Amino acid sequence: MTGAIAYISRDSDGPPWKAVLEAGLGPVDFRPLGALGRLEDIEVALAWKPPPGLIATFPNLKLIVSLGMGVDHLLADDRLPAGVPIVRIMDEGLVGQMSEYALFWALRHHRDIDKYAASQRARRWRPEPFVDTLHRRVGVMGLGAIGQDVARKFALLGFPVAGWSRTPRTLDGIEVFAGRDRLGTFLGRSDILVDVLPLTRDTRGLLDAAAFAALPRGAYFINIARGGHVVDEALLAALDSGQLAGAALDVANTEPLPADHPFWTHDRIALTPHIAGATNPRTASPAVIENIRRRRAGLPLLHQVDPQAGY
Repeated sequence: MTGAIAYISRDSDGPPWKAVLEAGLGPVDFRPLGALGRLEDIEVALAWKPPPGLIATFPNLKLIVSLGMGVDHLLADDRLPAGVPIVRIMDEGLVGQMSEYALFWALRHHRDIDKYAASQRARRWRPEPFVDTLHRRVGVMGLGAIGQDVARKFALLGFPVAGWSRTPRTLDGIEVFAGRDRLGTFLGRSDILVDVLPLTRDTRGLLDAAAFAALPRGAYFINIARGGHVVDEALLAALDSGQLAGAALDVANTEPLPADHPFWTHDRIALTPHIAGATNPRTASPAVIENIRRRRAGLPLLHQVDPQAGY
């Protein structure tokens, strides 16, 4: 397999990717989205939110690489060519960024920074009641590479940490809940809830009115996964009622978020434009290069996706 590598992303034309791929593979026929040329030449597609149906037009495609650790943006296309393996990146740099984001908003809530900012604006010197770290329980939904890193870093700071996943896992120092029948118990002990789940048929809309009601009153919600997990109306109702003290949202059901969406102006929502973790070609490329080599040699792939499971 020595054909062209297509870079399919609207974010940029991919010069950093060309450089790191050539450092590992030698000269490559690298083609950005605006200059794909003969589609018959393309054998590898590096893709992030590709136009629906585009990948199916590459008749000799041998490998699809998600440029994110999530793959729902690919699996949403029902015209993906059957039999072409899909792999996702494993990017330690991105994992670290995601954990930083979750820790920042959790600590901001835990230490009442927004309340102190309001006091500063009012020129009011007023200490807030302190909550011991040992009494602020963190729950991490999703225990893949990102979720495990998030959970371990919270635990290192002294928070009691639990995780929830579809299937049982074992993590040192982390209480783990598995399966839908254990979700309510997990939520009930999560004063800070961090969502890092993949978006699948089973997780879409998982965070609904019942889920938010299961959290302790005054809980804080951080979403660095996918907006599709959340029923927006349920989240807004939980915030308005005081069931949730606040939410930090890096993702939304519709991105970019429409200008008239109430998330923009809600005083208990902190909103960022899907920047919690950005793929870094330097740290993500080694596994991509290895998978291209493995595909050329007919060897088993790393981080291959099960389209039926959704991750």
